[in-house]
Amino acid sequence: MQDVTVVRTSVLPPYAAHLRVYEPLAAYPEPERAHWQAYAAEHGPDAPEAGLPVAAAVLAEQRAALAELVGRTPRALPERESERAFVRLVDGVLYICPWATRLRNWQALEELRAGAPVALVDTALPPATRAEAEADRERWRSEHPDARPWILTSRWEVPVRWFLPFGDEDRCFVPAGTGEKEGEVVRGDQASLFYLTPMAQARRRVARAYRALREAVPEGELVRGAEQVGRWLEEFHPRSLVELDYGGLVHLLGAERLLADRSAGELEDGLRALRAGEPAEALRAYEALTARWRQVLALRHAN
Repeated sequence: MQDVTVVRTSVLPPYAAHLRVYEPLAAYPEPERAHWQAYAAEHGPDAPEAGLPVAAAVLAEQRAALAELVGRTPRALPERESERAFVRLVDGVLYICPWATRLRNWQALEELRAGAPVALVDTALPPATRAEAEADRERWRSEHPDARPWILTSRWEVPVRWFLPFGDEDRCFVPAGTGEKEGEVVRGDQASLFYLTPMAQARRRVARAYRALREAVPEGELVRGAEQVGRWLEEFHPRSLVELDYGGLVHLLGAERLLADRSAGELEDGLRALRAGEPAEALRAYEALTARWRQVLALRHAN
């Protein structure tokens, strides 16, 4: 028998962060509620308590996306919407965050058109394929005028505006191979950094930030970001949970930087200084935060 080389591979999440909303099961109308209830009963929660990440489910989502590409002609969209979700269990309440893969693919297509060279876009997705996807999107929108994604994605960075709904007390860092409490093993065996907070608290923080920023820097980038995040949060059930997950960025930052990262707390300190009439201190905090994340963003151009 010939020698056989066994190659072991693993799928890691892309270098992307995610802002998610988990709505309580009761917020979903029938028949969606019955579907998600059955789904949760079959698969169990991805995170059975607030201090644990959904990292294993993120890997499952990535593997599913890659499996769709194997042996197929590239397509702009999946043929049908995903029937899967991230599931959290907090204080005995089930919270559901649908993957909504098809809807997010439409958004990604729009971002690709806006940010990539035309020649690259045409090579990846020919004009006829994009036109078909856009026509499909318009038909779908006419049938689902109130649809919105439960997940926002940012590649290579966490946008500063995404920290507005959170405080430092919402931060959960789980080192690789250990859980946050008493050393239990985390599924996926990867480090995770995420923030999790109730929707009511998230909305209050964003509203306070927006008022302070509008008075101090009405034309600033962060005030526009606060308005954007605030409008998105208003689309969901008031008893939802909001999560900021560093996702695959943990592999860029490394354990030491993750352990030291206090981005939400730093932004909170800057806003506190702004409300206290200390604009210089607020500017210093904001510039330090944005400079650090620009360094991370610059890695996308690294060889």
